[in-house]
Amino acid sequence: MTAWLGATGLPELQRTPQDVCTRPQPGSAVVEPAELRSHDGVLETDLSVHDEKLPDGTVRYCYLTSDGKPSPTLRLKPGEQLVIHFKNDLVDLDTATPAIDRALAGAPICTTKVKDDPCDSGAMTPVSTNLHFHGLNVPPVCHQDDVLKTSIQPDDKPFEYRLRVPDDAPPGLYWYHPHLHGFSKTQVLGGASGALIIEGIERADPSLAGLPERVLVIRDQDLVNPDASPSKFEPVMTKSQLDNDGDVANSGTGFGKPSKDLSINFVPVPYPNYPPATLSMKPGERQLWRVLNASAITYLDLALLVGRAPQPIGVVGIDGVPLRFQGSPSPPVQWVKHIGLPPGSRAEFIVEGPPAGVPALLVTRAVDTGPAGENDPNRALMAITSAADAGEPQAALSTRAEPLPPPERPWVGDVAPVRVRKLFFSEQPENPDDPNSPTKFFMTIDGNSPKPFDPQSDVPDIVVKQGDVEDWIIENRSMELHDFHIHQLHFELLDWSGIAVNEPFLRDTVNVPYYNGRMLKYPSVRLRMDFRDPGIVGTFVYHCHVLEHEDGGMMGRITVVPGNTATSTTPPNQKTKGEL
Repeated sequence: MTAWLGATGLPELQRTPQDVCTRPQPGSAVVEPAELRSHDGVLETDLSVHDEKLPDGTVRYCYLTSDGKPSPTLRLKPGEQLVIHFKNDLVDLDTATPAIDRALAGAPICTTKVKDDPCDSGAMTPVSTNLHFHGLNVPPVCHQDDVLKTSIQPDDKPFEYRLRVPDDAPPGLYWYHPHLHGFSKTQVLGGASGALIIEGIERADPSLAGLPERVLVIRDQDLVNPDASPSKFEPVMTKSQLDNDGDVANSGTGFGKPSKDLSINFVPVPYPNYPPATLSMKPGERQLWRVLNASAITYLDLALLVGRAPQPIGVVGIDGVPLRFQGSPSPPVQWVKHIGLPPGSRAEFIVEGPPAGVPALLVTRAVDTGPAGENDPNRALMAITSAADAGEPQAALSTRAEPLPPPERPWVGDVAPVRVRKLFFSEQPENPDDPNSPTKFFMTIDGNSPKPFDPQSDVPDIVVKQGDVEDWIIENRSMELHDFHIHQLHFELLDWSGIAVNEPFLRDTVNVPYYNGRMLKYPSVRLRMDFRDPGIVGTFVYHCHVLEHEDGGMMGRITVVPGNTATSTTPPNQKTKGEL
């Protein structure tokens, strides 16, 4: 490239930062993101990240292609290459620092560029950024999916991301977003996110062949009307309380002011009246909806209501993986009345258009995030009307469903783990004498003392051999819900607080229930972790995907070494009690 052009097509120096991240009005029709598809085995595009501050103080972030398409959906097939010429066009809005000071609560952070090489910069500032390809099983190295060292600055030339989708990649919904420690929440909350689809889900379930498909990205944002009185349609509530993160605290009722507003494909659905976005479908038409919770902190529990009655939705994929994939014994479709999506999670499901003349709503039901959690109440998201002349979604699944090749490895749920580890989430007020002081967040190997993630350390918390399968028990010793996520791989949920669950499919994010102060033991989940993919050798992270918790230190570092490495799986200076 000889020059970088902004979204207007003008040289970047001529662009003003106040006209970049435009958004629809509340109540607008839902428009799907623009799609970028691969050609001859390669998807190559320019992409830039921008920010702007509105007169009311609202901060927005957005990704734009060189011709102005916001947050495009990237679509590739297994085995293809993704090449992104990524330009950091952030300007210092002088807004992120106070929020980060509160969120980090004294956690280590590097605010200056250590080296000029973006692959080893280490800078964590309001105008630094990078990209993470959430859920993809690709190497955790620079120019692919490294988030530990890679930091791109506005004065850097366009940075090339170049990665190859594995031949055996699960076909489904993934996403891309910034993953700069200390600033992930600010940028994602502002809207920096987009969908990524690996084609071929109909190959896992031929009954899906030919279905129209629709991409719906749900994001959260700061409240548009923070001082508004509650809707008259809600029960009278006591005055909203703030938690020690500065967000509206969980009311425990399913009502009240939310911590954050939501949007669907950038159409805002603001408190207090939640005017829904709109969508038209043909009566009775079956579609595949690919839904991404790209929220920074908001949990969703989605339901489709027709005449106020919840309708069956046919779940075919979770977190980018078909339910029946790589030997999973799961049925290919599971019909449910609602589905929970923690921040970062995705679901792909079959819906049917409502009968002619019958109103329908996509809603999120209240999520109980615990006594110390944020308020995620009941609210509408999208009003659906049926019309015979309704337009079709912009994409449809292939009518040809060539079966996937047989799995090369046994189903992970049938593989005995080589070891069991226990980790735990915990929190601590910065000032124990002031319960409203900022919170420190920790994710700790059992037997060690909690400490916040240190981005300046190169010592892994966990070392694993490629080829191994392990069980991890994740405890929650805090009084709010947490959302466990690990990069580069998926896992199977085996039990929930010691009770076996029947989930013979894969995830990359999972809720860990909160401790209420009266339980005889801490709540936990047990996960079957799959480190058999040879492409994940390297160092990456696991963390809570509530991003203010991650930014505040609730993250750990893991190194996967080659399977033939003669080394201990206990990192230096770590107590072996972490291995049960």
